[in-house]
Amino acid sequence: MAMAATASANRFVAATSTAALHGLRSRSAPSCHRASFLFSSAKPRLVSFISRRHFLAPSALLKSDFQVREEGSPETLDYRVFFLDGSGKKMSPWHDVPLHLGDGVYNFIVEIPKETSAKMEVATDEAYTPIKQDTKKGKLRYYPYNINWNYGLLPQTWEDPSFANAEVEGAFGDNDPVDVVEIGERRANIGDILKVKPLAALAMIDEGELDWKIVAISLDDPRASLVNDADDVEKHFPGTLTAIRDWFRDYKIPDGKPANKFGLGNKAANKDYALKIITETNESWAKLMKRSAPAGDLSLV
Repeated sequence: MAMAATASANRFVAATSTAALHGLRSRSAPSCHRASFLFSSAKPRLVSFISRRHFLAPSALLKSDFQVREEGSPETLDYRVFFLDGSGKKMSPWHDVPLHLGDGVYNFIVEIPKETSAKMEVATDEAYTPIKQDTKKGKLRYYPYNINWNYGLLPQTWEDPSFANAEVEGAFGDNDPVDVVEIGERRANIGDILKVKPLAALAMIDEGELDWKIVAISLDDPRASLVNDADDVEKHFPGTLTAIRDWFRDYKIPDGKPANKFGLGNKAANKDYALKIITETNESWAKLMKRSAPAGDLSLV
């Protein structure tokens, strides 16, 4: 994927402040399908959000400013997108960005902008968990075609690989943060942190592992006020839930792999169920950070 240039700053406004501040694992594609990145310079760009210092206390919010900084060149093995705190020190987008913002609003970290195909993801096994392009056998990885939505993760969540979900065929967690598919009309940048509200959940089973996909919408989308649950998505974004399911079901087929499966009757669960999944995986992340669950190769820095 050719990496296009932009140096625009992203400003994130939290509900209690006037200024406030990942994924898939896929395969290679022909270069004609590779859409552009949105970075060029190594200068940090400011990102603002409300920060939280305690694992499960969304009321404990402090205002802080953070930056996003590239290291290395896009579309190389050395490329990383780091998050910096207000003093310029590296911090983890997975562990240090708060999950909750209150009033049903959550932070969503963009790993893969819509209409792009490079498989970017938070490096869960590297210090400070920067965003990088995934690899397989030493080669950069791409989807076989563009993803049609902004894609990324909910911070401070973890799909516990030791937990067998009885509601989804007893599948175990995939050892990653919870994935988000954001259906708004704007294409975000890699490293953007958007305020979103969850709308639905898809229980994807990828090679036997449970890989939740939370469908959400950015609060700054023109239609955000119209959608508050899965039924609203069907009304105002007709066909979108089916399109998301089919995209994730089929994206490995061009590489000769079988289609992914889905639990919960092959349908998207409603908002309440999505919130239940977010709560459970946030609690799993808290256990991980407290070392009451084995971390394995995961970085907790």
